[in-house]
Amino acid sequence: MEGKGGLSDEAVSAACKEGNPITKDYMMQQTMLRVKDPAKSLDFYTRILGMTLLQKIDFPSMRFTLYFLGFEEKSDIPADIKERTAWTFSRRATIELTHNWGSELDESLSYHNGNNEPRGFGHIGIAVPDVYAACKLFEEQKVKFVKKPESGKMKDLAFIVDPDGYWIEILSPNNMVSLMSP
Repeated sequence: MEGKGGLSDEAVSAACKEGNPITKDYMMQQTMLRVKDPAKSLDFYTRILGMTLLQKIDFPSMRFTLYFLGFEEKSDIPADIKERTAWTFSRRATIELTHNWGSELDESLSYHNGNNEPRGFGHIGIAVPDVYAACKLFEEQKVKFVKKPESGKMKDLAFIVDPDGYWIEILSPNNMVSLMSP
């Protein structure tokens, strides 16, 4: 496979198998990101990206807090804590920001974003109606860019970074077909 450009279509088909029927109701529910300063991260994900805080869960005995965010209407969030918890964990593609208490006070602490060596985790992706309009807003908000939509080989998509350095791809579903063309 090395040097050949990845798996052939046949190899992909051979590698992808039907899941056990029990898996038909499984879903991608969350991606967890560790954050150093929850106030900065919550501001970024809500004010800059427009996400909604779905639920905050404290674990005092273990000294950490989880913040679940998603693209949901605030009016849909149940007030009852048991209903809210079940509802939060039934949402698709949420972000779980994990804050270990006291990390914001540690000057030397930074989290590995996966894009520096050794590479691993790469990025999350946010779909927007208009990449250029979104990037204009990000520029006005002084968001740091890794890649602007007019730069690089892949046009019409961007990469920004959150307060902890995690990369976020900004894409428009309608632009993705043209990006795939050779």
